[in-house]
Amino acid sequence: MRNNFFKCAFATAVSLVVICSYSIAQTGYGGGAPSKPASKAKAKAGTPKKGAATKASTSTGGGYGSTPASTQNAGYGNTPATDNSASSGGYGSTPAASPGGYGSAPAASTSVRPANLPIVFKQNSGGGIGDSVKASYRVDNAIDKQLIKERRPLEYERIREDDAVYSQRIWMEIDTREKMNQSFGYSADMDNGNQRFISILYNAIQSDSVIAFGADDDRFTTPLTKKQVRDILFGGNDTTEVTDLKGNVVSLEVRPKQINPDSIYRFRVKEDIVFDKKNSRMFKRILGIAPVMNKIGSTGINYGPFTMFWVYYPDIRSTLSRYEVYNPKNHNSRMTWEDLFEFHMFSYYILKSTLNNAKDRTFEQYINDPLFRLLEGEKTKEKIFNYESDLWSL
Repeated sequence: MRNNFFKCAFATAVSLVVICSYSIAQTGYGGGAPSKPASKAKAKAGTPKKGAATKASTSTGGGYGSTPASTQNAGYGNTPATDNSASSGGYGSTPAASPGGYGSAPAASTSVRPANLPIVFKQNSGGGIGDSVKASYRVDNAIDKQLIKERRPLEYERIREDDAVYSQRIWMEIDTREKMNQSFGYSADMDNGNQRFISILYNAIQSDSVIAFGADDDRFTTPLTKKQVRDILFGGNDTTEVTDLKGNVVSLEVRPKQINPDSIYRFRVKEDIVFDKKNSRMFKRILGIAPVMNKIGSTGINYGPFTMFWVYYPDIRSTLSRYEVYNPKNHNSRMTWEDLFEFHMFSYYILKSTLNNAKDRTFEQYINDPLFRLLEGEKTKEKIFNYESDLWSL
């Protein structure tokens, strides 16, 4: 009886070994297909059956080192599945699309600036050209000056055409870097605005007190709008978005571009000189004033002087009579800008004249040396002065 028991146990163990061997052959270590006899393998090596490769890839179990099926999760060392959405990203696998974390590209912003935002035009503040200057709520002076606010220029004395026996026209330039002309660059702020001469001209144009004309010629043929003058002077505007505490854009602010007011330090003046035989005197009548600045390109190349616009002087006389000129000797005794131009209390040099100039050329067009151009201008001044003095000589 004991022998029969051992025989049954032995038979059972042999059966288990056979079953395990068959299982290992089917899905064993390395994931390969079960081996077949060599004779059969040689017979079937010529032409594989249709769909054999597909069946092998789908029926093979994924062991260590085997290629995972399309639906198998990607593990360490395995090639991740093609469908990233179906596979869970393991170590070494390509992650699926996920929200941007540290080091990943940020998601596209979905915020859109609302349409029809309010646009607010504001002036710069800081003592530049066109900057807004706050008015004082108290009398900011030991003397309450009211006469300057009510001052009006006197009308010109009429000159009859028959009485004008001699006339010349000159074009001159004022350089504010000269010591006598430093009052043109007085940069203080007062209740009526910045005191630079270029700021006075610009504010008069923007307040419709005077009309500016294009610099294509000096005959006042092309009126300019306020926007055109602003674009010529500043080169356009800067637009800034105004946001609330949550970062939402609530409005747009438009300000003129910044420009250094001290970069405009030259002014051209067109003037007629007429001798009136009735009054036996020489009259000087200024016709126009034009600011000039150096035109510099984006690459830093200086293209030379550039005439910005012309202002008809008789139109701006009333405005200039309400602004006082800086006096370095006595701050209380100050003349107006209208007085300064009428009495020629400035230094200048002549660029062009109608005296012996049949081809209507400037000195620069036929005299190369700047020093000789200055000397030619002084000769022109002397000839005009000598005409009046020679009338009284015996």
